[in-house]
Amino acid sequence: MNSTKLTGSSTTNDYVYTFACHENERDLCSLELNTLFGSRLEMNSNLRSYVRSSICIPPGRSPFIHGRLDVISEADSVNDLLPAAAKIELLPEETFKVVCLKEGDHMPDYEHSRQLEREVGTCIKGKAQMKRPKVTFGLIQTGRKWILGRWTEADRSWHSHQQKPQNYSTGFGVPLARSLVNIAVPNILKQRLLDPCCGMGTVVIEALSMGIEARGNDLNPLAIQGARINLPHFGYDPACLSLGDMNELDGSYDAAILDMPYNLCSVLPDEDQRVMLTSLRRLAKRAVVVSTEWVEEHLLAAGWEVNQYCAVRKGTFKRHVWLCT
Repeated sequence: MNSTKLTGSSTTNDYVYTFACHENERDLCSLELNTLFGSRLEMNSNLRSYVRSSICIPPGRSPFIHGRLDVISEADSVNDLLPAAAKIELLPEETFKVVCLKEGDHMPDYEHSRQLEREVGTCIKGKAQMKRPKVTFGLIQTGRKWILGRWTEADRSWHSHQQKPQNYSTGFGVPLARSLVNIAVPNILKQRLLDPCCGMGTVVIEALSMGIEARGNDLNPLAIQGARINLPHFGYDPACLSLGDMNELDGSYDAAILDMPYNLCSVLPDEDQRVMLTSLRRLAKRAVVVSTEWVEEHLLAAGWEVNQYCAVRKGTFKRHVWLCT
């Protein structure tokens, strides 16, 4: 709970998220954040930027988001923000600091940034503490406006999921899996997610860590065996995993993530791909389909409508990602 009392110029339901990505992830980052916030993104040349939204999510959900600024006030200058800073009330035991966020527009140099932080911090009633404050306030310039808000750093505890006991060398990395889950299920409330070819359970683990009800299935007994080791390792019940052909699954899911089976020695026949995608259409209302091959014609033949597309590259390895409804 936010224990900081914000009065006067406080703005409710207004947030600024800062983010960054590698050049190879630009399209994936745009697709994910567009899906989460329902707005088009603009990245600067350094692939660092911000997005403003009325939607509040934990910033740690996304592998690209650095943090969330809960807007308190905005003005034409930092000096005009000082009255709002003076109205912030902290609990007696709460310490604080103020930071200038690097992702803003036309941000000042190091010395000027420290000066602005001191000017705002001097107005806040409470004890400043630079190393481990209880509360952090952020300053960012967006366009011609300056914004003051409460800063929440992204929780990166999910990084531990990269150390799974069992893994595939060609399976999804954890950041990619989290991003795909966000694209498939932007609003996690009462949503059920299916991964019908779950492999070692990476997608299922990321979905469960976000509070999404998830089920994993795979035709490969060795994959399910590995997934049944991985889930309990992170405290999740492996009862949500099943062994079998996805074409024989039943039930109804709000969303699904399908990583089309592949290997370096053979290609899944077209008919088998269409059968899988038709089964997926029966099982889920919305799907993220990932393939090393171009399968858009199979998606359309199976009754899916393609809403968005992006490619994810890692060296010479390329994955196609389709968001379908």
